[in-house]
Amino acid sequence: MKFNSILIVFLCTVGIATGQSKKWTLQECVEYAVENNLTIEQFELDLQNVQLEKSDALGDFLPNLNASSSVSGNTGLSFDPTTNQAVTTTIFTASGGFSSNVTLFDGLRNLHRYNRAKLNAISSQYRLDNLKDDIRLNVANAYLQVLSNKESLHVFNAQYAVTQQDLKRTKELVDAGVVARGDLLEVEATAATQEQQIVNAENSIIISKINLAQLLQITAYENFDIVDESFEIPPSEVLTNSPKTIYDKALIFRNDIKLSEMNVAIAEKDLKISKGALLPTLGAFFNYNTRYSSQQQFDAGSGQFFRDSFKDQLWINDGISYGAQLNIPIFNGFTVKNNIKRSKIGIDRAKNQLEQDKLALETTINQAYVDVKSFAKAFEAAEKTVEARRLAFEYSKERFDVGLMNSFDYSQAQSRVDDAEAQLIRTKYDYIFRLKVLEFYFGMPITLD
Repeated sequence: MKFNSILIVFLCTVGIATGQSKKWTLQECVEYAVENNLTIEQFELDLQNVQLEKSDALGDFLPNLNASSSVSGNTGLSFDPTTNQAVTTTIFTASGGFSSNVTLFDGLRNLHRYNRAKLNAISSQYRLDNLKDDIRLNVANAYLQVLSNKESLHVFNAQYAVTQQDLKRTKELVDAGVVARGDLLEVEATAATQEQQIVNAENSIIISKINLAQLLQITAYENFDIVDESFEIPPSEVLTNSPKTIYDKALIFRNDIKLSEMNVAIAEKDLKISKGALLPTLGAFFNYNTRYSSQQQFDAGSGQFFRDSFKDQLWINDGISYGAQLNIPIFNGFTVKNNIKRSKIGIDRAKNQLEQDKLALETTINQAYVDVKSFAKAFEAAEKTVEARRLAFEYSKERFDVGLMNSFDYSQAQSRVDDAEAQLIRTKYDYIFRLKVLEFYFGMPITLD
């Protein structure tokens, strides 16, 4: 009892804090999870990284430009770089220049790499969107679990209130000598069992709310709660469509299928890139160079030594070179040939994965369709069971009140009602979730409207 008292105080504290905080709807939970989930943020960073590949591929079409310079000193026998004559002295020299190279043709590999980079960026976007779809389903399932636990607690509290009335009435009958004291003990045992059910239901609510909050990356569990509503089975027209119709529509918009299709296209680009290595490569180059030397030169006409200024030497000693270079692949071991084979294997793998994903989607949709049908029937059966159990309990209650039924049989009748109502709640929310899953594969948003 001490533990129960502490738990009740804790729950009251949580209830007060929750009452003062925001209560979340399903739509708000889904949107918040998509915006704040850490895994989604990681995938978004991966997408940004992949998008840089397009810039890299585009840069391969452009010529490069590099500058170089050097300064050196030589003492003793050395060659003057401006005259190429051997001298024995101390010379300070400087040189610099610019160079540029551009690929004119490389078997269209640059073009295929650029197109592959664009496809890879689209593929990463599909991967991100597919993760968001999974998180939406997980959030919806966790949200409905909280609703189910809350509704179960409401039922248990109502049952406990009825038992308290029965307990009061039984005490009066025992005091009047109408029923034996053992009947009172049986009712008290039933009340104690229901108290335990209430405590377990309250714990289940706390745990399910924590699970939902974790999906939303919310750590303030004590202040997190959802709207206090009881949802009935929402109307839906998705069951008017056959599983084949739902599957055909899912193939059009499902991100996991688009991702697999894009992987096939990327594998085909890889094959074109591999085959490009069989073709010649044509490139062009341009270089500009100049130099300076501190070595003096002799002027035969005047008979004097002289040295041009730094600026004049850079102008006098400069030069340019340009040209084109053609590389024709003749034999490079088996590298190119094996790369082409690997690319073809990659295409086959990607196509096989696409077919596997389609089969998995078809299986999932068929299973979801069967589950909806099954849980619809199970829910109808649970409703009929609850109605029958309630009628039987009312009849047992009338017999117990006049002493025609002992407390054990009466408590058993009440227990059967409790079990039937709990099963009805579980079946209802299982049905709602599977219905939403089927609607999701049909392209409908996740709502409880």
